[in-house]
Amino acid sequence: MSKRTAKSGARTIKVGALARVEGEGALAVRVRDGKVRDVKFRIYEPPRFFEALLQGRMFSDAPDITARICGICPIAYLMGASLAMEDALGVRVDGPLRDLRRLIYCGEWIESHVLHAAMLHAPDFLGLDDALLIARDNPELVKTALGLKKLGNTILEVVGGRAVHPVNLKVGGFYRVPRTVEVRALAEPLKRAIDDAVGLTKAFAAFDFPDFEDDYTTVSLSHPDAYAIDAGDIVSNRGLHIPVSAFGEHFSEEHVAHSNALHGRAADGEPYLVGPIARYNNNFDKLSDLAKDTAKTAGLGPVCTNPFHSILVRMVETVYACQEALRLATAYEAPDAPAVDVTPGAGTGFGCTEAPRGICHHSYSLDDEGRITWASIVPPTSQNQKQIERDLAGVVERNLDLSDDDLTWRCEQTIRNYDPCISCATHFLKLTVDRG
Repeated sequence: MSKRTAKSGARTIKVGALARVEGEGALAVRVRDGKVRDVKFRIYEPPRFFEALLQGRMFSDAPDITARICGICPIAYLMGASLAMEDALGVRVDGPLRDLRRLIYCGEWIESHVLHAAMLHAPDFLGLDDALLIARDNPELVKTALGLKKLGNTILEVVGGRAVHPVNLKVGGFYRVPRTVEVRALAEPLKRAIDDAVGLTKAFAAFDFPDFEDDYTTVSLSHPDAYAIDAGDIVSNRGLHIPVSAFGEHFSEEHVAHSNALHGRAADGEPYLVGPIARYNNNFDKLSDLAKDTAKTAGLGPVCTNPFHSILVRMVETVYACQEALRLATAYEAPDAPAVDVTPGAGTGFGCTEAPRGICHHSYSLDDEGRITWASIVPPTSQNQKQIERDLAGVVERNLDLSDDDLTWRCEQTIRNYDPCISCATHFLKLTVDRG
């Protein structure tokens, strides 16, 4: 819904309920005399207080509980919580078990990236309301996308026990490791998936992209040996390079009146960007040759500054994730043990992985019995909210010549650049009651 007051030059863009995003949110933009005076990306979905739910629970409960934050990216929460607990208890998971974790993470990237790019975001560039209308005109594209997504879910099922909310991961590793034949059977479909991912990237590169650039502060994990997915230090394009444990010293959150989720900000108070573009810009040199070539064919350079190109970056990452999953599946030999031993005790630990939408940071403190006394989980959508609002302001000011309906559409499209997982971002509100 939008309205315009000609006499005052005022325009108001309102979206009461955003479509094609995970969760419930809204948007309000107010323009006066050709300038954006107010932007509010509202998250009105009720907070779920996961950190409070964790207090008093054993360390071993955290992965499965936090995974319920999101049904699309449960591995991000399973893995982040596990890494934090292993850090607190002095445990290191490496070798074949870490490779198996990376494999299931690749599966999550594939299913999540393709779901967003093909089903939720692509309709914006085609002027269509949903993917069903794409299927009417281009059924092969949708069929290819669904096949890729299904393969990602299959990887989750083979390694994690089931496709939605896998149950096979734990602090220290896995409850059961899959048989060698089960994992290697993924190789042939992954070979086909690489070609399919390249084809989808080329198809999406033909879209007409809005002209918008920004000088983003990009924050992501970075690892010296591989494109960062499941491990690494936190880096930025401004020279920041810190261990995961130092996240809270450089980034914070603030409560805003118009949202049930906190807004992330850097130490200087400015917004920052996490997610595919941040990873791509900070780690381009770690991509495979095929992924780099696919990016070049799609019109991308080593640095991406147009948020509308995020759909292409997601597909480049999908190409990489398919290749990486193929490498891991082909080399897989079942480990001798499904997990390393973990002894309960006191400690504070930190974990961070790259959810499809960006870094997801976990920190926990444990008592002598290994029970959680304090928990903090910072998902990517809450970190991106200030940057989303800044993008909206810039996009609106550059497109004031559009009709109200078209400008509303462009604003929604701008939000969907981020693939916001709104449900993930609604459990941070700290309620304080002053009873006088």
